[in-house]
Amino acid sequence: MSSGIDPENLTPRKIVAELDKYIIGQHEAKRSVAIALRNRWRRQQVPDALREEILPKNITLIGPTGVGKTEIARRIARLVGAPFVKVEASKFTEVGYVGRDVESIIRDLADVGVALVRKQQFERVRARARAMAEDRLLEILVPSVNPAPAQGEAAAGSSGTREKFRAKLRAGELDDKQVELEIEERAKGAMFEFFPVSGMENMDINLKDMLGNLMPKRTKRRKMPIGEALDILEAEEADKLIDMDEVGRQAIQHVEQNGIVFLDEIDKIAGRSQMGGPDVSREGVQRDILPIVEGSTVNTKHGPVNTDHILFIAAGAFHVAKPSDLIPELQGRFPIRVELNSLTQEDFIRILTEPENALIKQYEELLKTEGVDLKFTPEAIAELATIATDMNSRDENIGARRLHTILEKTLEEVSFEAPSLQGQTIEITPVYIRDRLQRILEDQDLSRYIL
Repeated sequence: MSSGIDPENLTPRKIVAELDKYIIGQHEAKRSVAIALRNRWRRQQVPDALREEILPKNITLIGPTGVGKTEIARRIARLVGAPFVKVEASKFTEVGYVGRDVESIIRDLADVGVALVRKQQFERVRARARAMAEDRLLEILVPSVNPAPAQGEAAAGSSGTREKFRAKLRAGELDDKQVELEIEERAKGAMFEFFPVSGMENMDINLKDMLGNLMPKRTKRRKMPIGEALDILEAEEADKLIDMDEVGRQAIQHVEQNGIVFLDEIDKIAGRSQMGGPDVSREGVQRDILPIVEGSTVNTKHGPVNTDHILFIAAGAFHVAKPSDLIPELQGRFPIRVELNSLTQEDFIRILTEPENALIKQYEELLKTEGVDLKFTPEAIAELATIATDMNSRDENIGARRLHTILEKTLEEVSFEAPSLQGQTIEITPVYIRDRLQRILEDQDLSRYIL
């Protein structure tokens, strides 16, 4: 059920090498998640009797914002095609979230799992669905004839016309022409409005979906380009070919064996009150989270999900609270702790240039779409890193996220004027950067808000 590298060949060293393509530094954290990921494959190779006894070693990533905690978790999930959800633990203590069912985390994970499996099934039936969609569309463009025996030649002519249209359809020659299509729509009953969101969230069976399936289908006629119509019909035909019961079954298994939950801001529910004792509401959230981390069964609309072997990765800055401020039971369920380093000026230079999705590359490609050639000198990149380091040391340290803000402000003018700069090369130098940021940098109050 994975994608990308074959799990058997996904050694810890290869996992770290893949993470290195997108994340600078943080070698210890990468090693820890690589081992956790590899252990999942190892567990599948041991005898059945022992397999169920081997539980994942959940991880706590400790470090300031913007140093790569979330990105590490997200990238390993993409690497193996695993169901992945990110949730902020602190949300469960906010107004409007109090009492929210933490099992919704697993329900969300199940939804992600179904989407992943359905996407894979769609790719398997796509060719058949496309052919069926073409037939439906050609029936509209070139209606079939039911000829009498004497009209055999006319029938052959009609078939030949249809195949000519099919060739044009596949070549994209008809994409912009308009066609009127009857599209299925699910009727929306007003009864759904009687159920508040929070009430629906706590129900074992998703009544809203069940009632929606019972409502009669209705169709609506729309005019649209043939290219768009073909995609819509392909999706409809794929739905007919995909067994959603089987998708749900595979998705549940995929979630149970490979699911990853990223609990961000875990430190925000580990704090203590001003009196020195535990904060009751925060401790309550910890106790709510504990069962799904320890291992329990959560009912979802796709079926029950056992959380025993889901990997949980918690993360937090822990500026005020400490990991030891978590309740002992929850601490014990996150046996691996890794501290991530604050980013240095040299790290910022590497972040701007080395990763496959480096910020400099992103802006160069964005402006290239307008015919503008953006060139950063090495000195300019060093200047950006210097400004980011200085701002993080003076104000709140937000790590690499500071680079996004500084770059966006630096390139604001050229981004706005890009359509009128087609064919030009814009060189970004330290002087260019200072000219655009000077007023903000000189005014510390302003820079605190803008950068």
